Amino acid sequence: MSTVKGEPPGVGKNGVQVKRKVSLGGQGYRTYEIYQRQRVGESTAKLNPGQLANAEFINDPYPALSLLRDNYPCYRDWRANAFWVSRYNDVTSIFVDDANFESRPKCWFYGVENYGRDLGQQLPVLNAQAQAYQSHVPQIMQGIINRAMPSGNINLATEFAAHLPIELLARSLQLPVQDYAFFARTYWQLQQGYQWEPQAQNNGLMAMKTLTEYFRPLLSQRLKNPSNDLISAIASMELEDGPATAEDLVITLLESDHETLHGGLANMWYLLLNHPEQLQLLHATPRLIKQAWFESLRHSPAVLAAKRFSRHEVERFGQLLPEGAMVICSAAAANRDPEIFTDAEHFLVGRKDLCQREPRGMYRADGLPAGISLGLGKPTKYPAIPEDRPISLYALTRNAVVEVSNMILEQLTNLRLTNTADSSLRSLRLGDMRTCWDLPAEFDN
Repeated sequence: MSTVKGEPPGVGKNGVQVKRKVSLGGQGYRTYEIYQRQRVGESTAKLNPGQLANAEFINDPYPALSLLRDNYPCYRDWRANAFWVSRYNDVTSIFVDDANFESRPKCWFYGVENYGRDLGQQLPVLNAQAQAYQSHVPQIMQGIINRAMPSGNINLATEFAAHLPIELLARSLQLPVQDYAFFARTYWQLQQGYQWEPQAQNNGLMAMKTLTEYFRPLLSQRLKNPSNDLISAIASMELEDGPATAEDLVITLLESDHETLHGGLANMWYLLLNHPEQLQLLHATPRLIKQAWFESLRHSPAVLAAKRFSRHEVERFGQLLPEGAMVICSAAAANRDPEIFTDAEHFLVGRKDLCQREPRGMYRADGLPAGISLGLGKPTKYPAIPEDRPISLYALTRNAVVEVSNMILEQLTNLRLTNTADSSLRSLRLGDMRTCWDLPAEFDN
């Protein structure tokens, strides 16, 4: 390392002098200088980092997020070693800025980037996924309704929102029915393990190995005797760097979405049952179900934030972000930005200032913003032409939500919360999706 000639030493707010250094032959990233400059005053007048990780935040993050959005466009969180961005235009600007920011897959957080390949964007996988949604969703939903009919009671969180996605995935893999419970438990551990909690991560790694050994003989069997399922689609793929493996299948499942259908459905019906006047709008005009879905993703997204990482040192939002800085893009805060949405705190199915399109957080040509919803999978890399392109995961999820919600409206008469229901939206732990885990309801049978 060599000191830049003719340049005075930097001075941090604490008075410490820091010499700027560069790597021989290139520009240096002044990470330590940035640290010295920003470290003092880490606890601000209105917020300190502890408020973004305590029990109150896990139960209800919105008060702290409002403080962030109103006062600190780019908040330095020293506990998490990250920067929080919370305003709608700022968050969306990061999502489209691939030159300066990158996303990282779940397997990166696990530290197993070379374990297997994510095949989720391959045509055989996309086609198998689309066929599974179109074939199995109505059957699974009718089974849920039929089981609830005799009692006149249904827990929309456990028996519906949590059950539907996992059975759909099991059917798409054509797993034996007797293995559904094992698969559901292990898959849940896999998806929960990439968060920061050490025990959850350890459980996730164990689940990864367990599923790999479980799928290995199935992959061999489907290669010899292919069927119309996701495992067969992966087994038969011809890849440039070798045939598909059980490790590839597990990584593909890891990187797949489950939060949007599970958490999104639970959150939407939680909001509808707690806002009966909005539910009545759907009974009167069922086509509004799609709008209710978009509004619930805006008002109460299951995935609260997405992480992006700076590719190099970059100055944004009044902060100098070093190379590799973690930027927590808060969809929850951005979706309730009062500069963008009128009555942003209220759940309104007939909202006029919300673009009815894929909610990734951008503006339509007429200026209407879309909500920011994460966990929708990557946008399809295939163009609109030809017409037989595979449908996107977002569109599959949206169509499934509309279909199953119509079935609920038509078959579960006078659906309402039970008198003893004490439901809420919360995360099980820091970083988990925020959803309703218990939503008991009753109907006239």
